[in-house]
Amino acid sequence: MLLPKKVKFRKWQTGRRNPKRDRVENRGTELSFGSFGLKAVAPARIKSNQLEAARKTIAHSLKKEGKVWIRVFPDRPFTAKPAEVKLGKGKGEPQGYVAQVWAGRVLFELDGVDAATAKESLRKAGAKLPLKTRIVSR
Repeated sequence: MLLPKKVKFRKWQTGRRNPKRDRVENRGTELSFGSFGLKAVAPARIKSNQLEAARKTIAHSLKKEGKVWIRVFPDRPFTAKPAEVKLGKGKGEPQGYVAQVWAGRVLFELDGVDAATAKESLRKAGAKLPLKTRIVSR
């Protein structure tokens, strides 16, 4: 799974989400490497294991042909407290890393395969992610 080698702070503050002011991405919105891509339509935090599941799905359906680029990296730590623990006693321990994704961000790119194979593999990968996605092409 993807995780940073070193972080400056073990625990980050959560941040608040205001649905009225959800912003759209201004970086990474165009295809840069491949011919087909999977683009986020809604904002979300994607865990590293969800990204890995989507990547494995794409790799499995490509069958050793073509190339895959992952355009997001999970660098934000998230914490959780164990199940059935009472409130108080501080913040939970770091559990993993997430990638903060805003609407319009390209998550994966593919090249070297035909359109039908690319669209089917990206459709399967989008089903593994916790947000709505759209398949884009050049």
